[in-house]
Amino acid sequence: MNDLKTINKGEKFTHVSVGNLHGFTGKQFIKDATGATSCEISFGTLNTGESVPFFHSHKQNEENYIILSGEGKFQVNDNVFEIAEGSVIRVSTNCDRNIKCTSKEPMTYICIQAKEGSLEGYTMTDAEVTEHTNLL
Repeated sequence: MNDLKTINKGEKFTHVSVGNLHGFTGKQFIKDATGATSCEISFGTLNTGESVPFFHSHKQNEENYIILSGEGKFQVNDNVFEIAEGSVIRVSTNCDRNIKCTSKEPMTYICIQAKEGSLEGYTMTDAEVTEHTNLL
């Protein structure tokens, strides 16, 4: 299994790690470890022929799946489609979804869950360029 480790923490940030993604197995939620208040992020791995053991639906949160490795199929209600490394799938609220690995290698993915319709400011509508001493 995976060891979620807190690497560093400050007043305005938390740095955690799920470890090497090439050896990652199972499912790991990280909201509690990071103290996130705007979304839940999870890492998941499915082996060849494996799918999530249940369909599920969310009442308030949309999900965004980012496929990091492998190939498979994704189902939203009665729509089934192929997915592969680099695929990004957004799924709305109030619909059933599931994911299955069909590649010889495991499928690793990230799932980001956030309240549907809540994003107001983003990229440069929410950011401002600041002056700060570069310590990198």
